[in-house]
Amino acid sequence: MRRGVDLHPIIEQTARDLYIRALKTIPDDVRRALARGLDAEVRAGEETARQVMFTIVENIQVAETEDTLVCQDTGLPVYKLRIGSRIAQSLDLSQVVASVRRGAERATAEYPLRSNTVHPLTRRNTGTNSGEGMPVVKLEFVPGGETIEINMAPKGSGSENMSFLRMLNPSEGLAGIKRFVLECVLESGARPCPPVIVGVGLGGTSDVAMTLAKEAGSFRRIGSVNADPAVAELERWLLQRINELGIGPQGLGGVTTALAVHIEWAHTHISHNPVAVNMQCWRGERATAVIDAAGSVRYAS
Repeated sequence: MRRGVDLHPIIEQTARDLYIRALKTIPDDVRRALARGLDAEVRAGEETARQVMFTIVENIQVAETEDTLVCQDTGLPVYKLRIGSRIAQSLDLSQVVASVRRGAERATAEYPLRSNTVHPLTRRNTGTNSGEGMPVVKLEFVPGGETIEINMAPKGSGSENMSFLRMLNPSEGLAGIKRFVLECVLESGARPCPPVIVGVGLGGTSDVAMTLAKEAGSFRRIGSVNADPAVAELERWLLQRINELGIGPQGLGGVTTALAVHIEWAHTHISHNPVAVNMQCWRGERATAVIDAAGSVRYAS
């Protein structure tokens, strides 16, 4: 580990700030998508849906004016770090994970935030939004990179409860994938607080597919398109069909059931085809910061 600026305390502070920032500041791309949804309901003459969408947009504005959280569900903290290989030489990676954990704990104590993290059997709350396996911290490495990008998404239970996995038979083909995703949206109904962002993971193994679905729904910007043309076309087709289901904002009917469908994929085995779906609620909460080797922090809008 090369000597220089000690980045571990900066990572801790940034992880803390990102948790709070994600809960208070809705990303610009999500705001634009919600505004488009409101316009769509007005054009469609869906009065109840229009009122719901107007309330959603107003809720964001009130939270911003009052400098408070958009929703009381502070979620489970999920972090994804993209670490440049050059800057990685100055880091102790075990300490990086520990720093992120301390940052989440500090956000919970210092803001303060509601703690949601409990033992799966006793249901005893840790009080820190951390614990065994929490927060979720995923590390990726960028060849030649000289920065640390920290992405944070608090995952609330309403949307996280609407998570699905099916190991499709390859013979079910594209039609089977489409059918499964639409079934998941229909089964979810109003529970994930639509209009939702639908994250889909294709391929890999079962756990890889679930991870891809989470990343697709939680970290992709609305308006981004998968680089694979066939996958991008499936994103477009699913979004159109989902918004024809009539579930609408908060499940009360309308033409805006989903703000986006994002798909991430991996190569898979010849004899199976995993498909996972993970919903994100209309808030699309996430926050990003980039740390350079000098310790400067830049927050993305």
